Amino acid sequence: METKTDKTVAVEILRQMGGNRFIAMTGARNFFCDNNSIGFRLPGTMTRDRINFVKVTLNSMDTYDIEFKNIRGDKIKDVDSYEGIYNDGLEAAIGRRVGMATRL
Repeated sequence: METKTDKTVAVEILRQMGGNRFIAMTGARNFFCDNNSIGFRLPGTMTRDRINFVKVTLNSMDTYDIEFKNIRGDKIKDVDSYEGIYNDGLEAAIGRRVGMATRL
């Protein structure tokens, strides 16, 4: 039996990051989600420390944890992580860490 993922949290996280503007400015693609997180790929050649994967998770304190990774083939390198980021700081935190403008 297949279980369905509730995408409500993932959609809200994307909206808080800037939605389609965020996608257009960063080149984010290959989105995935589970019940309390969203993850996506970034063009690694354009980011600081070659970060090419970001995962944002809603934690029990109603703030967000962000993981920054570099994925090459079957090798996954944890680059950095932030904990306890409020919703109004998501876009800026990601932009600052990956070194990309997330809005005009």
